Amino acid sequence: MTRSKILRFLSSISIRLLAFNLLLVFLPATGVLLLDTYERHLLEAQERTMGQEGRILAAALEATGHLESSDAHNILLHLGMRHIARLRVVDHDGKVIADSSALGPRRAPDEPSVETAGSSDREHPLYRIFMLPVRMTRLLTGQSPPNSAPAQPFDELPRSAIQGALEGRYGATTLIRPTAGRDTVELHIAIPIRIDDTVVGTVLVSQTTWRVMKTLYDVRLDIARVVLISLVVAGALSLLLGLTIARPLARLRRRSEEILDRRGRLTGGFEAGQRKDEIGDLERALAELTRRLEDHLSATESLASDLSHEFKNPLASIRATTEVALDETDPKIRHRMLENIQTDVARLERLLSGAQEISRIEMLIDREDREQVPLGTLLEGIQEAFRRRQPDRGPVIKLDLETQDVWIWASGDRLLQVFENLLANAVSFTPADRQVNVTMEVVDEWAEVGISDDGPGIPPEHLNRIFSRFFSYRPGTDPGRGHMGLGLAIVKAIVEGYGGTVSAENRVQGGARFIVRLRRELSAIGS
Repeated sequence: MTRSKILRFLSSISIRLLAFNLLLVFLPATGVLLLDTYERHLLEAQERTMGQEGRILAAALEATGHLESSDAHNILLHLGMRHIARLRVVDHDGKVIADSSALGPRRAPDEPSVETAGSSDREHPLYRIFMLPVRMTRLLTGQSPPNSAPAQPFDELPRSAIQGALEGRYGATTLIRPTAGRDTVELHIAIPIRIDDTVVGTVLVSQTTWRVMKTLYDVRLDIARVVLISLVVAGALSLLLGLTIARPLARLRRRSEEILDRRGRLTGGFEAGQRKDEIGDLERALAELTRRLEDHLSATESLASDLSHEFKNPLASIRATTEVALDETDPKIRHRMLENIQTDVARLERLLSGAQEISRIEMLIDREDREQVPLGTLLEGIQEAFRRRQPDRGPVIKLDLETQDVWIWASGDRLLQVFENLLANAVSFTPADRQVNVTMEVVDEWAEVGISDDGPGIPPEHLNRIFSRFFSYRPGTDPGRGHMGLGLAIVKAIVEGYGGTVSAENRVQGGARFIVRLRRELSAIGS
């Protein structure tokens, strides 16, 4: 496996999810190391309790004024086994003169023995595996395990602690006792007995650590079980997340590689899934993206096809006229032919200019500078401009504005282009003794402008084509002269670029009506 493949495998989402989930499991598991501190605190508390029991017994013996075996025995009997640790009284010669263990059994019938208590947990395979990192940590940090000292015979007294107490000091030591299952750790505390300021003996308090250690073993084993279950759950969740996230993303990647052929053409699109999560949102966004891309490519191909079709007639006319002009000897006829050629060339220039304008609008309208445009003021300015162009001829343009307080977030020049084209179209179809009506009203968050003419109307079969590029319907006129069929197409491109709509309909009383709907700039109303 190459290095790049290894890096790609490690960078996959499934592996990252698995690593993240395992990290979340092991970070709490490292808290088991804190149990060592907890263990020390428990042992210190146990030592303090043992010391208190020893001091109480020493004080009772000191109160008798002399150290006798019978007195020590009677005091232990009066305690009534209400102490936890094993209590022994040692005289100045190091001889045990009283022992609480000789007074009867220390354990309840159902209490486990020292030999067996706590050993089963430590021998558990899961416990051994779980504590392996702890043992390694102790080894690396130089900490000695509790049973690193050599084992002592079971009946061996802690001579060092006793000797320290007989010398008037506090004595404490730890011994390892061999048992049937494994070595047992014993804590021994020696408290000096003073009578008339003379140390006459010592109270030896002894207790195994199996209760403390068994509690810690149980906690560690429980943590190990929780970690094991968490590992299984983390692996299952990682697998589930990998199936629900990584696989759909891999499918989208494969589809993105197949969506284009070798020539860079679209061969299909993404399928919008039914998922309700972010992956589903991504699928639907990619499906919408490819759909728009397909529409854009289709529109581009359609524009190229339309241009090719529209160029055919002027080019054919130019070619035929040129061939005839080359053989024509009459200067007047040749001049007239050259004028026809010039007219066809001008038509080609207008076709190219219109096609470029539509393409520029479709590609750049979202990036053009916008401002708050007062729509009523704009329409009044266009009305005045038409009146000045034809002061004594042509139809009258009548404005009926519901309100002046209508603002559009757009380019003022583009909106001017929209309504000048629509008004020019309406004026061209309306007789000179009639009028063109322009209305504006507010419908919710939309501004609706209607432009009505008194012309012949639009044949029903042409209503769906009226905004198509290079389509022009003017009965009684040459479609190739003067009108390129791009004015309404430009109107549609601009209006839809601003998120609006434009439509056309026939009026009942005759003529056509064009309706432009644009979203109002609501923030400008209060200002």
